[in-house]
Amino acid sequence: MATTEAKVAGSSCSAGLSWARVCKECGQQHDGLESHLYEYQDDVDDELVCHICLQPLLKPMDTPCGHTYCFHCLSNFLKEQDFCPVDRQRLQLHQCRPSSLLVRNLLDKLTVTCPHYAECQQQMQRCELQPHLHNRKYNHLVLLFLPDNTPLRSSLVAEANVVELFREEPEEELGLRIVGGKDTPLGNIVIQEIVRDSLAARDGRLAPGDHILEVNDVSLASVPHARAIAVLQQPSLLRLTVMQEKGFKLRDPRSDHHPSSSTTSTASQPSHSSHGNSTSNHNPGTVLQVTLMKSQRSEPLGIKLIRKSDESGVFILDLLSGGLAAKDGKLRNNDKVLAINGHDLRHGTPESAAQIIQASEMRVNFVVMRPAETQEEGGSGREGQHSRAARRPEPQYFRRRSTYMKDPPGGFSSQEKTVSLKKEPRLSLGITIAGGRDCRSRLPVYITSVQPVGCLHRDGTIKRGDVLLSINGVDLTQLTYNESVSVLKAQTAQSQVVLRVIQTLSEDSEEDADASNKDELDPVDDSRDDTLWTPLWTRWLGLPSHMHWCRDIVLQKTNNESWGFSIVGGYEESHGQQPFFIKTIVPGTPAHFDGRLKCGDEIVAVNGATTVGMNNSSLIPMLKLQKNKVTMTVVSWPGSLV
Repeated sequence: MATTEAKVAGSSCSAGLSWARVCKECGQQHDGLESHLYEYQDDVDDELVCHICLQPLLKPMDTPCGHTYCFHCLSNFLKEQDFCPVDRQRLQLHQCRPSSLLVRNLLDKLTVTCPHYAECQQQMQRCELQPHLHNRKYNHLVLLFLPDNTPLRSSLVAEANVVELFREEPEEELGLRIVGGKDTPLGNIVIQEIVRDSLAARDGRLAPGDHILEVNDVSLASVPHARAIAVLQQPSLLRLTVMQEKGFKLRDPRSDHHPSSSTTSTASQPSHSSHGNSTSNHNPGTVLQVTLMKSQRSEPLGIKLIRKSDESGVFILDLLSGGLAAKDGKLRNNDKVLAINGHDLRHGTPESAAQIIQASEMRVNFVVMRPAETQEEGGSGREGQHSRAARRPEPQYFRRRSTYMKDPPGGFSSQEKTVSLKKEPRLSLGITIAGGRDCRSRLPVYITSVQPVGCLHRDGTIKRGDVLLSINGVDLTQLTYNESVSVLKAQTAQSQVVLRVIQTLSEDSEEDADASNKDELDPVDDSRDDTLWTPLWTRWLGLPSHMHWCRDIVLQKTNNESWGFSIVGGYEESHGQQPFFIKTIVPGTPAHFDGRLKCGDEIVAVNGATTVGMNNSSLIPMLKLQKNKVTMTVVSWPGSLV
């Protein structure tokens, strides 16, 4: 459920240092820009050999003129030349494309020897070497998580993995929202969210909660948030070393028994993939495993899959009458597909799910989450409605202005600024805005740009990122976007304008201009072409608590489970009072499958009791005492988009 900062940060730092000594993928020592080194066991077909390094292709790239090279070989060559190495036709790297899936699969199946063969005596396919090396080197990186005395789960397994992402266009976003940094209580750089349909989502290997240790061999263990953004915005190939929690290990061997039924709750099964497992009795629903057996490989399952506008992932829209799934009867409409045949689909698409199904053999294994049904008897109808509301776009009442008074994290603060202008009635202020309490993150209205033609630009006091408090005495802090626009238009028609804003400050802040990022706009915001800029996550931390809007998240579990998150913060003599932040969401737990808690969320109350003044050793027992249900009051700011 919870752990101290020293346990998590210490493990991550040691991983970053030891992992930097050798290549994370092939286990050999070579420069980060050089190709991997493998010991191949068989002769390799000439068609699968790079014409530059004369070795089997790695990350093969096809040229428009029909030749194939390793990505590293070709990119290094084109730094010095501007033509294809074979036929000398004009060539630039952005004209090349990754080779077909068939070619990549053939290369992945080449047999190689482990570089530590003398010890482990193992040969394997090339694609299997990386996880083999990780499991071998990182068995000591098991992070102990509370509770320690549960009969089923005793520790959280974490692995360091390398994920390579290639930007086809230099300005393309990875689709990661990140939080943390050495200038924040979280310390590490943590992935808060994967943006749907982005490069990272299509790749599928990264997940919320992953800790980014290195980028292209540059350690992120001790860099501030804005610097990490700049490192992650490097063009072309990004090589991310990430620490990924895989779920709880089982301590009771009796729990390894799997029921014979093809539909089982996955509460006590070990976690084999990043989607984890969950109890079947907590909000918002039940996690089930369903196996469908096809009579022949090409038999359709008869399942219609869709995506939803308000939630990422893949959902079952309908089961076709007479189809295999309908006859089996275990899957239902509106089930959320978490995984198929071990492939994580929590942030997948219907297209990717269909490809996995089409490529499957006779057996197709589904892991789905079934939403909790409204309670009609044996409980409060209001609780049932609350459970269902948690999975829908949240209505306005679900968030409220904070009544919990607390100081910002150490190093963060804010200051108010007031500008009084006399202007012509038709003269514009020259600002564009975004946010509003109706947007997805319930942000206050903030300034996205100050135009050079407006009167505020000439004054120079108002800056991009400032949060609007009031105009001519009219409070703007609780308004929606459209309401704010209407008020601003009405008040700027006056000849006298008094504008109050608040600016957040950070002791370790770097210039945000180079690290500014575009926001994934809500569907209602698509018309706002001039509001693409959003502040970094750290910009929000300095806001005073009366500007925060809280949300109550109710988690439910069985007695023997962990709630499924780790925390940092609280009172320390050396640092004073720090807010509590969620640092890790553990796969296969109530917090994970509920889906509303995010890394970087600030905990301001538990069951209505404020966390101000508590230390870590007080809050953890308090959370452990909540046997079946706990209400977390949190403030959630959107992570920085890269």
